[in-house]
Order: sequence, then structure tokens, then C-alpha cells
Amino acid sequence: MAAKTPMKADPITLGRWLARISVVLLVIVAMVVIYFTNLLLTERFTESTRNRAEVRMTLYVGNLTSELQRNSIVPQLLARDPELIRALSAQEYSLSTQRLLSFVDEIGAASLMLFDRDGRTVAATDRTRLGETHRNDQFYINALRSNATIFTLLEAETGGYSFVYSRRIDGPTGALGVIAIEVDLHKLERSWASISDAVFVTDSSGTVILSTEPRWRGRTEAEALAVQSPKSAIERALRATQDWSIIPIDGYLQGEAVLRMETRVQFQGWRMVSFTTYDSVREKVNGFLALEIMGFAILLALGFWVSSRKSASRVVFFQRESADLRALNIRLQREIAEREKVEKTLEVAEQTLAQSSKLAALGEMSAAVSHELNQPLAAMKTYLAGARLLLQRKRSEEALASFQRIDDLIDRMGVITRQLKSYARKGKEAFEPVDVRDAVSTALSMMEPQLKTRKISISSAMPAEPAMIYGDRLRLEQVIINLLRNALDATKTAGDPSIDVLLSVGDSVHLTVRDNGAGIDDLDALFEPFYTTKLPGDGVGLGLAISSGIVKDLGGRLTARNGASGGAVFELSLPIFKINDIEAAE
Repeated sequence: MAAKTPMKADPITLGRWLARISVVLLVIVAMVVIYFTNLLLTERFTESTRNRAEVRMTLYVGNLTSELQRNSIVPQLLARDPELIRALSAQEYSLSTQRLLSFVDEIGAASLMLFDRDGRTVAATDRTRLGETHRNDQFYINALRSNATIFTLLEAETGGYSFVYSRRIDGPTGALGVIAIEVDLHKLERSWASISDAVFVTDSSGTVILSTEPRWRGRTEAEALAVQSPKSAIERALRATQDWSIIPIDGYLQGEAVLRMETRVQFQGWRMVSFTTYDSVREKVNGFLALEIMGFAILLALGFWVSSRKSASRVVFFQRESADLRALNIRLQREIAEREKVEKTLEVAEQTLAQSSKLAALGEMSAAVSHELNQPLAAMKTYLAGARLLLQRKRSEEALASFQRIDDLIDRMGVITRQLKSYARKGKEAFEPVDVRDAVSTALSMMEPQLKTRKISISSAMPAEPAMIYGDRLRLEQVIINLLRNALDATKTAGDPSIDVLLSVGDSVHLTVRDNGAGIDDLDALFEPFYTTKLPGDGVGLGLAISSGIVKDLGGRLTARNGASGGAVFELSLPIFKINDIEAAE
């Protein structure tokens, strides 16, 4: 019986199967690559979007807190304004409105109002409100009952809110009236609305009081989102999920993903919530995926083209497939071009916004930089002139000493600029152990150019051991320089002017600045705002009031008295530094 011969595989059939297997493998590889590319790029771009949202949220909270703190001190200062007290005492208000108008532009508040003892508006920056009676309003009643500045949240008839600081004005016979300032927080809403985020702020009860969406105000978060337009992308995404980290891939593909962020505002239990869409993330990811799909499509087209060379009967079929693929490539390229154009537009807008924020920050800091760097620059000019003269006289060693002083001043300017960069920090975050001897020496060095312009005797005595406190060195130097300036001005009329600076250490660090000028006429009003003995134009009477506030922040006390032999004596007492102070502060 003859043996059966094995059947040989048909080359055409084998080639077709190999082509089909190759196509299947290519499709599988393409799907795996596209899937993992989508996951990796989505994670990367969403993290980037989240980081930018966190930065914006921090800026929003910082701006809101800064605006509230900046306005909270104004009623305390205006409550001590002599002209307003005189107007309430004499019931003569003809110039009071003009007085308030002179303050409102500098303060940046929405409005200022002055009320008499009966709650009647006797002066206001908004003249239409003159004559209104607020006797039964909460902000007026609470201000009369308290010695401190009162913050009140008022619901307006138009559906929004007003934010009012009020404080009682006292006279010799008791309460004379109330001064109130309305804080303009709606300008922050307008600045938030210029960015793609949706932002709102709630009070301690959870009611929305500030929002980029006017319909949200006066409602809880659930109620606010219920009235949001159904066409809003944020509202649609919020219905789908409350946690961006568990959003399914379909949510990203449909552009419905939303990041919800919430943070606490350091003011009366307020909280801020922001929503940021991930639409741009999907556009970026789709751009990369389109490129990958186009690459795999080209490979597939090449495979079909090679296969078509082996089978003349399928030429027409492959030609049609190639035409379809070319059309697909064209559509994909158009989509990629459009999305790249949108990305460039968004990038330009983001850069413009960043530049505008930088310019605004520079504008706010320019005045502080000019004031803080004025003294070091003046001292450097004097030392440079002296060094030039010494070099001309070939006294190089003394000239090198002047250059060393200039180098120290440059270091100080660097410390000042670094502190200005961190101006948003508040409270005791900038405190550190400070040797008061170094602060006194630096202050004397800063004042040296002014002291040399007059023939004046300066004597200083400091202990050999360190005089350590826990505080802000630059602010302490600001107080010492202010005391030296006052002493310098007080000795203008003295025949033999002299200033004594004495530093001692005991239970506390004690600094005394004494001059032989004319002394102090009114010790009780010396630290009051707007009190000054200088001629008009030489000062506004806030220097000692600010210095007293700085010393209180450092935990110390600033006092003044007339010396037994004449002149004024200023005494500064600060608690001595202990290691436990840092632990308690932390």
C-alpha cells in the first residue's frame, strides 16, 4: 500500500494568512500603544492643570486676606482723627465729607461713612447716602457696644453682599459716633472672572458671599449648583463626579472633567472653592494620539500597498483604501493644526495674564522698595565720595574700609529685597533670634550720612555679651532708625547737640535713646496717629505710632519721657530670647 504524501501549503494562501496576521498584530500594537499613551499623557497634563489651579487658588486666598487685613486697620486710625472728632463734638460736618474723600482713594475702599450718636449719616463719600439712619443696623449697634473694630457682613437689596468694618469714635464725654468703611471685595470677583476658573467664597454658615457667578450668591453650594445653567461644562461635569481622580476615561474624552478645590480662608471661618475644567487636557492628549494614529495608519497603508503588488486582482481595492487613508490623514492633519492653533492662543493668553500679574505686584512693591533702599543708597553715595577722596590722597587702607562698608550695605539691600519678595507672609513667620547690638550698629551705620551733615555728638554704650531677642531684625532696625531721626530733628535748635544710645541686658533687653533737645510737650498724645510737632510738609505724625505698633508685635513696650536735665528720652524694652520662645511660636 503506497504511503500518502503530505500536502504542501499554497504559497498564495500562506501569504494571505501572513498578511492578515501582520495586520492584526499591527492593530493590537497600535491599540496598546495608544491606550498607555493616553493614560500617561492624561496623568501628566492633569497634574500640570492641577498644579496651576493650586497656584491660582493660593493667590486668590492671599489677595482676599490681604484686602481684609489692609482695610481692618483703617477704622482704628480714622477713629482717632482730630478733625472727625472735632466735627462730631461740634456737630459741624461741612468739611467732613471732603475729609473722607481725601482718604478713600488712598485706602482703595468702596466707601467711607461717618455716623453721629443717633445713627444718622453725617458724612459719606457717596453723597446720596447723607441723611440715612442706621440706628438699628447691626454694624452700628455692635460698634457702639465695643471698643474694637467690628466686621459685619450685610446682605444688599440687589442680592449681593456688603463687607463693612465699623468702630466707635470716642470723645472727652463718651461715644460721639461711628466710622464705617465698606471693603471693595467685588473687584476681586472681577479679577477672578477674567480667568477660566469658577470661584466662590462661603461664610462660616456655608452661604456663598462672593462668586464669579452672580446667581450663586446667597445660596449654599448645593443650591448654587442647582441653579447653574445646564449648558455649563462645569455643572455637567460636577453632576458626573465630585472627585477628579476617579473620573473614567470617557469623562476626559467628552471634555467633562472638572477639578474642585477647596481651601480655608484665615478669616471668620470663610472657605474658598474653585472649579477648573480639563478641556485643554483632552485637546493636548488628542493631539498626541492623532499623531500616533496617523503613524500607524501610514504603516498600515504601506502594508496594503506591498500586498497589492503581489495580487493584481486587488489593485483597485487597495487604491480605494489608500485614497480613504489619505483623506483620513488630511482630516487628522487639519484637526491637529486647529488644535495646535488653539493651544498657541491659550499659551499667549496665559503669558499675558502672568505678565499682568507681575506688573501689578511690581506696582504695589515699588513704593516699599524705594523707601527701604533710600537710606542704604544715600550711605553708599557718601562712602563712595569719601573713598574717591582717600584714593586721590593715596590713603588706600582707609579707602578699603569705605569699600567694606559699601559691601555691607549691599548685603543689607539684598536682605531687604528678599524680605520684600516674601511680603505675603504674615505674623511671626519672619521671626528669628536677633542680637540687638547688631541692629543698633546697623541703624547707626545707616544714619551716619545724615549725622555727618551736622556737628553732633553721638555716644553709644553696649554690653559685651549678646543681647538676644526673638523677632524681625529689619523691623527692629526701622524702629531704632525712627528714634534716631526724631532725636536728630529734636536737636536742631540745641547749641551743643548730642545723642546718647545705651543698650543693657537684665530681665529684658533695654534700649535708651536720649537727646538734649527741647523735650516733649504732650507725652499723652505722642504715640497717637496724626500727632506731630513738625512743620507742615515735614511729617504726618505716623512714625512713632507705627514704631509703637511694631514694638507691640515684638512683645515689647516703647515709652517716652522728658529727661531731668532736659531733652527727650525714649526707652524700648523687649523680652529676652529663650529657646522655649521658638517652640511656643511654632
